[in-house]
Amino acid sequence: MAPPCAIVIFGASGDLANRKLIPGIYELAHEKLLDERSYVLGFSRSEMSDEQFRMECRTGVEKFGRSKPMDEGVWKSLESRIYYARADYGSAEDHARVAEQLKKLDQKHRTPGNRLYYLATPPNQFEPIIERLGEQLQEEARSQPYYGGDGESWKRIIIEKPFGRDLTSARALNQLLHRYFKEEQVFRIDHYLGKETVQNLMVLRFANTIFEPIWNYKYIDHVQMTVAETVPVGDRGGYYDKAGAMRDMIQNHMFQLLALVAMEPPVALDAISIRDEKVKVFRSIRPIRPAAVEELTVRGQYTGGETNGIKTEGYRKEKGVAPDSKTETFAAVKLFIDNWRWSSTPFYLRTGKMLKEKLSEVTVRFRSPPLTLFQKQCESPVFANDLVIRVQPDEGISLRLNGKVPGGQMNIKPVALDFLYKTTFQKEAPEAYERLIHDAMTGDQTLFIRGDEAEAAWAVIDPIEQAWAASKASPEGYSPGSWGPRKAQQLIEMDGRRWTHSNGGQIEPIVACSL
Repeated sequence: MAPPCAIVIFGASGDLANRKLIPGIYELAHEKLLDERSYVLGFSRSEMSDEQFRMECRTGVEKFGRSKPMDEGVWKSLESRIYYARADYGSAEDHARVAEQLKKLDQKHRTPGNRLYYLATPPNQFEPIIERLGEQLQEEARSQPYYGGDGESWKRIIIEKPFGRDLTSARALNQLLHRYFKEEQVFRIDHYLGKETVQNLMVLRFANTIFEPIWNYKYIDHVQMTVAETVPVGDRGGYYDKAGAMRDMIQNHMFQLLALVAMEPPVALDAISIRDEKVKVFRSIRPIRPAAVEELTVRGQYTGGETNGIKTEGYRKEKGVAPDSKTETFAAVKLFIDNWRWSSTPFYLRTGKMLKEKLSEVTVRFRSPPLTLFQKQCESPVFANDLVIRVQPDEGISLRLNGKVPGGQMNIKPVALDFLYKTTFQKEAPEAYERLIHDAMTGDQTLFIRGDEAEAAWAVIDPIEQAWAASKASPEGYSPGSWGPRKAQQLIEMDGRRWTHSNGGQIEPIVACSL
């Protein structure tokens, strides 16, 4: 169980708090992982009373909570510890007033002054919140240090993505944070790291002797990663048009997956050791020169159409999007990691909106087996083995092998050895935010991004973004319900490879051989 604390949510009236944070806190209480002295204080600019905020929180838990039906006893206990403060993010007076309110609530709930500040606001509000909050905490430390029963209380801050929009802004944000907080107090959150399948990557690699000896360029042909969405930008058009698929998904979510797939074994399972190895991966990525951006990257924009019952007139007609926007809703990139383990092994990453299928997965394709045994009888080659790590939906791992179809002929067909979380453990995996909020309360930074890690990732992306901004070309259009622009297929097909879901997720056909 995490130690008791005040969970202060900036942007408490927003969608993230309603859909993820409050339901996550409820689930922690339901699993008896939340101390009964912990309480929640919503901090937002919207006019609202404690009762109104509690009603919104209840609605969020009922609609988005994992455990259904909602346990009334657990909710009643949590509800009595939920409060709201209408305040301006950049107002020193409002921050001082909220600080006084927190001290009174600490006395009421016998909480020892521990604080978990969660910035669930748009990125343009990060700076004023950090400055005013930091100044308030410094003033409290100078005037009257607050101590709990077991010693000095802790203060921690969680920051949502995006962490900056380029290397320069990420460095500036890190400098601002470190003016008021030590690195061990800062938790840069990426909810992908809280997903069970992502966490299981290290166990899969380092707890199974069959994988680690072949986890290198000698046996792996390439690695491909896909994060596909079937929805348009919707109400996020104003934000998305300033970000794009590369910043919104590849720089954070997909790079975190990349790091866990490519990293060397850490010396220990602690936050420092694991994040040290992830930083090495980003620093080993071969820089993409401006002249090579056109060859190694693809950007696309969805046009008008329909997929999965969702209609759109096209990205440029979405609310908040400029009519001549060059922002990409699809991005693909081919990367190389220049170290001994991954020498000359390509990593293909792609992500986009309004694609054919909602999917997040990593495919590790091993080199094709020698064909001397089958080449005289088979018209087609025997297919390479794939290790498919499915992040969502249906979290699990699949190892695709070649097998003989029963019968008199030597018919070869790829078959899958599947491991699914739901069927294997008979237990639904917790939501990512539940795990990450709990880790922040316990002070475990393993699944959070370190400052130099964020900067190293931006150093890879910046040259691509700069080349795209300087280009006169527009993103290639693609139809909703497809797998993106044609050039994305060419990116991998020019190397004699193909995306594993280019055929709509169908497994390869039977290979018939004559005996």
